Amino acid sequence: MGRYSLMSMSVTSSLLKNADLLLYSSCIEREYPEVVEKQSMDKTALHVCLQERHMDPVGFKVATIIYKSHPRSITVLTMNGSPHCVQLHMAVEQAKQLTNYAGAVKHLVVERGVLIEVSSEAVKAARHLAMVEELLRLARRS
Repeated sequence: MGRYSLMSMSVTSSLLKNADLLLYSSCIEREYPEVVEKQSMDKTALHVCLQERHMDPVGFKVATIIYKSHPRSITVLTMNGSPHCVQLHMAVEQAKQLTNYAGAVKHLVVERGVLIEVSSEAVKAARHLAMVEELLRLARRS
């Protein structure tokens, strides 16, 4: 369908209306182009770099896209372990909450070329370090 810059796409573009969206980190296209190619099949793919953009305008853009264009689904694809990339997952979850978005949201990360799906709960936990610490303590006890 095509790949576009998230921040320069009109929120009312016909490419977004009732579409399946792929929001992905710009760097992943250079590192793992085959992953982006596969994940963007039959989706409108929008890239952004959270090292270059603050997450607030990115999240506002995503929320406005949800509000104006009602995408059918949103897939988020980033590099695993990047403190910048994780913000894209967080921004989408926040936009989902603010807009009461009922569509499907899928979170994917790439770790050494392997695609891993993570839950919305994992994204939430990443925001709450006390929760992460408790999970680590529980894991050490096992």
